[in-house]
Amino acid sequence: MNKQSWRYFALSMLLLTASCGLAAAAADDSPAVKPPVAKKVPKTTEINGTTLVDNYFWLREKSNPEVRAYLEAENAYTDAVMKPTEPLQKKLYAEMLSRIKETDVDVPYREGDYFYYSRTQAGQQYAIFCRKKGSLDATEEVMLDVNELAKGQKFMSLGRFDVSDDGNLLAYITDNTGFRQYTLAMKDLRTGKVLADHVERVDSFAWANDNKTLFYTIEDEVSKRSYRMYRHTAGSAGPDTLIYEEKDERFDVYVNRTRSRAYLFLTVGSHTTSEARYIPAGQPMAEWKVLEPRKQGVEYYPDHNGSSFYIRVNDTGRNFRLVKTPVDAPGSANWKEVVPERNDVMLDDVDFFKNYYVLSERENGLPQMRVTDLATGAARRIAFPEPAYTAYVQVNRQYDTTKLRYGYQSFITPASVFDYDMAAGTSVLLKQREIPGGFDRSKYEVEQIYASASDGVKVPISMVHLKGLKLDGTGPLFLTAYGSYGVSNDIYFNSDLFSLVDRGVVYAVAHIRGGGEMGKAWHDDGRMMHKKNTFTDFIVSAEYLVAQGYGSKNRLVIQGASAGGLLMGAVLNMRPDLFHAALVQVPFVDVMNTMLDETLPLTVGEFEEWGNPKEKPAFDYMLTYSPYDNVVAKDYPNMLVRTSFNDSQVMYWEPAKYVAKMRALRTDHNILIFKTNLDPAGHGGMSGRYDRLKDVAFNYAYFLTQMGISN
Repeated sequence: MNKQSWRYFALSMLLLTASCGLAAAAADDSPAVKPPVAKKVPKTTEINGTTLVDNYFWLREKSNPEVRAYLEAENAYTDAVMKPTEPLQKKLYAEMLSRIKETDVDVPYREGDYFYYSRTQAGQQYAIFCRKKGSLDATEEVMLDVNELAKGQKFMSLGRFDVSDDGNLLAYITDNTGFRQYTLAMKDLRTGKVLADHVERVDSFAWANDNKTLFYTIEDEVSKRSYRMYRHTAGSAGPDTLIYEEKDERFDVYVNRTRSRAYLFLTVGSHTTSEARYIPAGQPMAEWKVLEPRKQGVEYYPDHNGSSFYIRVNDTGRNFRLVKTPVDAPGSANWKEVVPERNDVMLDDVDFFKNYYVLSERENGLPQMRVTDLATGAARRIAFPEPAYTAYVQVNRQYDTTKLRYGYQSFITPASVFDYDMAAGTSVLLKQREIPGGFDRSKYEVEQIYASASDGVKVPISMVHLKGLKLDGTGPLFLTAYGSYGVSNDIYFNSDLFSLVDRGVVYAVAHIRGGGEMGKAWHDDGRMMHKKNTFTDFIVSAEYLVAQGYGSKNRLVIQGASAGGLLMGAVLNMRPDLFHAALVQVPFVDVMNTMLDETLPLTVGEFEEWGNPKEKPAFDYMLTYSPYDNVVAKDYPNMLVRTSFNDSQVMYWEPAKYVAKMRALRTDHNILIFKTNLDPAGHGGMSGRYDRLKDVAFNYAYFLTQMGISN
């Protein structure tokens, strides 16, 4: 089909969308509307004695009008299929919006002479970042109104911002495309004027103590790997000074300043190895020194307190230990153990204050915080009350303080901000997010259960459902998971969920191997040559939930995004009979082609997560689970696949190719729809909060319809 035909087809589909009354449960072969069919242009790759044939490689041609026309046709088909759900989408949107306090203010934090906070206003898509000098009763100063930055833009993301110590200069980065490509700008807060200082592709930055020197890292234009660090003087027009360039393509670079404001660190890290360089933050022209030379397989992350560097390191065990070392002789020969590595406790992070340090740990799959007095060594754990939750250190900019600011939330506890008195051992609730619309946490029950994998491993599953719900194996069930990179899929409060749960849906999160919930061993057992444990853990979780009566297989909907989209693709190939429907979101499904192409963002660095397919053992193993390569002629469940045209983390063509191949081979009559955000949007979708909510309403309308719930 030529490009003119594609354009005509897309237009005809759009016209059809306006008039079609197709039921959401209709089949792909309905005479009312037909899905687009992508042309086949075979491309072969010979590798490790195997010939890979990719009939849809041409969909990578982003500037090809045929590609966009095909995606538009898929969108039109999706809109036609989903047309009958539009009243439900509107109802869901209104419900979810009713649970958001649209005009709200976050808890302020203290830094220097100012109190900093953000606020939102009803009708505005983005947050407004403000400060007050000396007192919360002082006049408000608006530093950044993201709504103003977003004017004339379809996408706007504020990456981060930081203020110089004297409070005068603001450095910030923004992305207006969704491609995760941030531009550095500076603003003089005394005058409100944006300065001429401007740098493209900035990933991280940190001020020195002189209120004018900024160190920043930039990404490579093609690979998007953060690989260089520069020194910049605010207000200068000349070229910035290149301080460091990392040549090894597995590694990224990141710069930060310690809470003590005494040191700047440049951390160079891969998925398995790291190395740090440092200078005194008051000497920006000093030579950067290596703290400890990199050693393959060893990660270490330094912080500063007094005359010592404290280092979280996994040199003696995968779950990390804490050591200290003199700042004037920081090499490993002088490391002294402070907290040993423990098999059953993962040391995730450490925060240092002048007289205390805080360990962020994981035990039994749950986050914990332990506060230690540096003078006495006395330690306390902060107690958390629920069986499934998340807790985390929040913004703490003051070094000499007894107060730790932390956050806590769960399925049924809205985001809550606490100050913990590290001397007294007591917590004070500063604010819990208000949930309007009649939310009542007493209506719900939270459970933590365990499914047994074939090798005897217990897989945790966190759930929320209506209290007293009849669990007789006939109800609707929603199961989601992630399971990669050692990322812990913790339980956050999401007011949107209650549009599912209030309709009788059991919502479940499986904490499968490949994630970090149970420590580094949990991650290791779901990566590289153990990756398929991730998929089988999800399958046994679904089987267990059905067997225990939490829902019906015929009403079981599953969801995963990004590497969780890989999970979806794999389990749909392995056990299509087990699931009724799936949302496959920004999915990493074209594993072999992507991991064989080192020009793509992320590929080389990801060799330490998935393996390098140029090596035959890795190739043979990866080929057994790569979703795109394992789509065959058989029946598959109903599917909604979603992506963004400007996604930089999983390129749009992976799901596009996956859907095209699935359409050509699947033998069922179930619904397969594919929706691409063609306007600027990123890996996480749209940037504005109302736009995001419309996307959620669309997804939820799909879920509920597939579960047999229409209102």
